Amino acid sequence: MKILGGKFKNRNFFMPKDLRPSQNIIRKAIFDILGNDLSGLTFLDLFAGSGAFGLEALSRGAKKVVFIERDMKNFEVIQENISMLPFEMGLDGFWPYSLLNSDVFATIKVLAAKGEKFDVIAFDPPYGEGLGKKVLKTLNAYDILHPSCVVIAEHSRREILPEVEGRIRLFRKKVYGNTLLSIYKKDSSCPA
Repeated sequence: MKILGGKFKNRNFFMPKDLRPSQNIIRKAIFDILGNDLSGLTFLDLFAGSGAFGLEALSRGAKKVVFIERDMKNFEVIQENISMLPFEMGLDGFWPYSLLNSDVFATIKVLAAKGEKFDVIAFDPPYGEGLGKKVLKTLNAYDILHPSCVVIAEHSRREILPEVEGRIRLFRKKVYGNTLLSIYKKDSSCPA
């Protein structure tokens, strides 16, 4: 697999064995929507798998990317993928990424307790387990979304996600074969 845009464009990265990879056309569509320059934005990659979404965000200038992956083999692949890229420590003394080998839902609660907020949250959970709805419910319950946050769900066409989940509202939907890309935005007119 290759990074599609930004300063690391065309750099290869590894895919974990037995993982359903996000198609390049879907990643391209996501970053066409977000824009090529993500400078200053914070990005949360849930069910990170290979780290493809987060790596793409870092390549396009995201200030900070948090990768969350529970499966140890996938987590180790993300570590290896990050180690192949020449990241630099920021002026604040921190790396532009962090990797968390933990459960997505428990980690969202921890991030909320710490007051963390994200500009973009992307998730591509395993298909057929109903995890997309659970992620949206959890994001609504534990506010880690900046006021103009975009939430990107890549999911099976068989899994119907709600158009509204509290303050999170469907903005756009696109079909790619058996995959559906649902783009949500935080509705700032709804009470917290």
